[in-house]
Amino acid sequence: PPRPGDPTKPSELKNPNARWLATCLKQLESDAARAHSQAQIKRGSSSGEARVAANHCLGLAATELGLWTDAQTAFTQARDDTPPDEVRARARFGAMAGNAALAGGNPTGAVPQVHTAPNDAASAASAPLQVIAALELTRSLVALGRLEEGLAPLETATTLAPQTSEGWLLKATLLRRLERLGDAQAAIEQAATLSPQDTEIGLEAGVIAILAGREDAARASWQSVIDVQPNSLAAETARGYLAQIGPTPVNGPALEGSQP
Repeated sequence: PPRPGDPTKPSELKNPNARWLATCLKQLESDAARAHSQAQIKRGSSSGEARVAANHCLGLAATELGLWTDAQTAFTQARDDTPPDEVRARARFGAMAGNAALAGGNPTGAVPQVHTAPNDAASAASAPLQVIAALELTRSLVALGRLEEGLAPLETATTLAPQTSEGWLLKATLLRRLERLGDAQAAIEQAATLSPQDTEIGLEAGVIAILAGREDAARASWQSVIDVQPNSLAAETARGYLAQIGPTPVNGPALEGSQP
């Protein structure tokens, strides 16, 4: 999940809650389980800003330990306890809660979290947070099968961060799943221009090409993945795709590419 800014700036360390958070995050680097326990204790005896700090560290520790429900709960509480006028922090915690819900296989739980995060990020005039929130919202909606709804947040992400390939890759994949192959091709070309060595982009480019009947282009894309990272999982996937189409041309193989 997205990480917050550095809480250890000298000006912030004058605040005892910031000092406690810095100490907890330092503990997290060496012993996530201990940081998790310390944060639980702190949360149980705190309120206000101190409770926000406790949930902040607890959520990150739970993330490190793969305790996704704990992480979602902690980040949600951190957001809810953050004053309404601190929209940047609320947006960050909301996106992190949604990310934890998705990671834990709970897209239904993620949607309410990431629906509020874009509004908070917009109020904070923070483009990076708006992009993060938009991508998380798309992933949540797609996981629930709400593909068409997932396009609008992606438009926000690619508009605000046109030089970031992740948004274009997700957009291409979603458009391909919606069978809008021409639009998907345009999006994947933009992603490839920005990150020509990204193997996930190479895989998706191949899937789009094969579904559009351009077998030579698909072969070239998948072979490029193998050439760039021959021992990677992406290369293994590419080899599988190449094996499916075989040594001679075939018409319209049904391949499942990566999903947003």
